[in-house]
Amino acid sequence: MNQTDKDYLKMCHHILENGVFKEDRTGTGTLSVFGYQLRFDLSKGFPLLTTKRVPFRLIVSELLWFLKGDTNLRYLLQNNNHIWDEWGFEKWIKSEDYTGPDMTNFGLRCTQDEAFNGLYQEQMGIYQEKVLSDNAFAKKYGDLGNVYGKQWRSWEGANGKTYDQIAWVINEIKQNPSSRRLLVNAWAVDSVYEGLMQLPPCHFCFQFYVLEGKLSCMFNMRSNDVFLGLPFNIASYALLTHLIAHECGLEVGDLIYTGADVHIYSNHIEQINLQMTREPRPLPILQLNTSIKSVFDFSVTDIELMGYDPHLPIKAPVAV
Repeated sequence: MNQTDKDYLKMCHHILENGVFKEDRTGTGTLSVFGYQLRFDLSKGFPLLTTKRVPFRLIVSELLWFLKGDTNLRYLLQNNNHIWDEWGFEKWIKSEDYTGPDMTNFGLRCTQDEAFNGLYQEQMGIYQEKVLSDNAFAKKYGDLGNVYGKQWRSWEGANGKTYDQIAWVINEIKQNPSSRRLLVNAWAVDSVYEGLMQLPPCHFCFQFYVLEGKLSCMFNMRSNDVFLGLPFNIASYALLTHLIAHECGLEVGDLIYTGADVHIYSNHIEQINLQMTREPRPLPILQLNTSIKSVFDFSVTDIELMGYDPHLPIKAPVAV
């Protein structure tokens, strides 16, 4: 039984029925509820939605990007991953170096104006090529600041030292699995308050729990785009749990999602309603290259998904 899709769609129904309209930073508007939790038994299959196709390769390359401690878009673009492009693009078009057509509010305008969308796609292509080929440009406009990779692998303390939270938590799981401090935090107050990251972390904290030889994980989100973002988040933390359990010689337990402001954007409601008409299909199975021993040594080709047979994808605009 595929409980993942059922519970996710139940959440969507709850938001549609009980959500309150809220204005938001992007200007799009959302239906929002405050506080929701989902639980997935990772032994029952890999929790990648089947009621729409979710691009697993993008999830893999993004997570490996985080685990590398990388914050520059070049690695993602080299892996044909465009999840974060809009935030780097926004940094460029707001700078004095940008001399192209006005891209103000591009996230909304490209969905409403076909002519503008053509200009946007042209400028985005120029941006992507510059990040890939121009080192100076990539350093200035391809880097997203102190986002997840920085906080996970090189947290800067008030004492001037840097701390590798991922390496630390893996070592603690191995040495002290009963600890209640198996926690990684991405909400660096100075970086958030001083605007040192292009987007403050949405999934700001996660914690591991070991019981009876199984590794469970709870991840917390301050803000969640339920249609586009949450399916990625669930699969990403499921993959992270599998990778760390593999290194630590554990089986996988539960994945728990806790969301604060969970919302459906106003321009995603039609897509959600379509998805809710679809019957869930069996969940896929994750297969890792077991010859790789460290989470830091995995490449995209070392991670496979078996038996994924979803419904067709459903497109929707990203709110930036």
